Amino acid sequence: MPPPNHSNKPTLAQWIFDTRSWYAEATRTKDLETHAARALSLVPASITKQVLNYFHVRDAKMALGSDLLKRYAISKLTHTPWQRITFTRDSHTKPVYVDPATGRQPVSFNISHQAGIVAIVAVANFPSPTSRTDQDEDAGEETPPAQVGVDVVCTSERRDRDQEMIAKDGWPTFVDMHADVLSPGEVSYLKHRVLAAVPELVAPPPPPPTAEAINDGKLRAFYALWALREAYVKLTGEALLAEWLKELEFPAVRPTNPTPGWGVPAWEEGGEVLRDVEILFKGRKVEDVNMSLRSMGQDYMIATAVRTPGRPEEGLGWTLGPYEMLSLEEVLRFAEASR
Repeated sequence: MPPPNHSNKPTLAQWIFDTRSWYAEATRTKDLETHAARALSLVPASITKQVLNYFHVRDAKMALGSDLLKRYAISKLTHTPWQRITFTRDSHTKPVYVDPATGRQPVSFNISHQAGIVAIVAVANFPSPTSRTDQDEDAGEETPPAQVGVDVVCTSERRDRDQEMIAKDGWPTFVDMHADVLSPGEVSYLKHRVLAAVPELVAPPPPPPTAEAINDGKLRAFYALWALREAYVKLTGEALLAEWLKELEFPAVRPTNPTPGWGVPAWEEGGEVLRDVEILFKGRKVEDVNMSLRSMGQDYMIATAVRTPGRPEEGLGWTLGPYEMLSLEEVLRFAEASR
């Protein structure tokens, strides 16, 4: 992953916050008014209000982390003073930063948060495109300078609920509940072929795998597919209500293997990183999107998508490596120094 730089050269950045350990003393959301006062002083009053409006403190911390991470990316990559950063929303309601001096978006970014983890992927200083894609034409939108998407999933966050649902109604019913946002091929693959295609999802006997172990394997494949689809859809600027969702397909997805621990880097040779991601749109292979799926610990996977319209070779040439872990303290210090 190319590091941020001070030139006008296109730059890719990938950063992560782990908010799970933030403000351990705050057992209720309103406790953040005191314990997170320093961080809240660095975001607009409207954001503070939104953060404190969450019922669960874990969700409030992710909302705070999301806003801090967006501001950090803009300030770090464009050298804009922290207090001058304001966000607007595009026609898809995605947050964007428009440079008031140029009227352009100097940074294309996307953010995802799940189970305490907040991730951002950003591309800075990429020139305006000269070509359009099928999805752009369908949407009737001007193509942004670069397109990026990220999605974090956690296989254990809803495990009890998922296992209970599958035990009660069966795996095909679980898949059918999400069929509206999957392609017919993906639905068929998940229902009937995933374990045969990826036998390592279930540990070999002895002893024979339990029903829960088999379902855990299927769920890992489901969430891997979900992350890839979500990252791609977010790259296009749309959401899971896009009319073309069923025409997008990730054939025979192989989920990445867990890493031994959260802080242990993913090993590509061990199947903990997937780069050769096949994408079909309207039956044709998509060849201008760079995607990866990466494991983080036993339960988390993160999908990243980058496209550079007009210069596809640029985005395809970037290595979507590990995300850089940021501490809350270093971001707060950066913000205070750049005000």
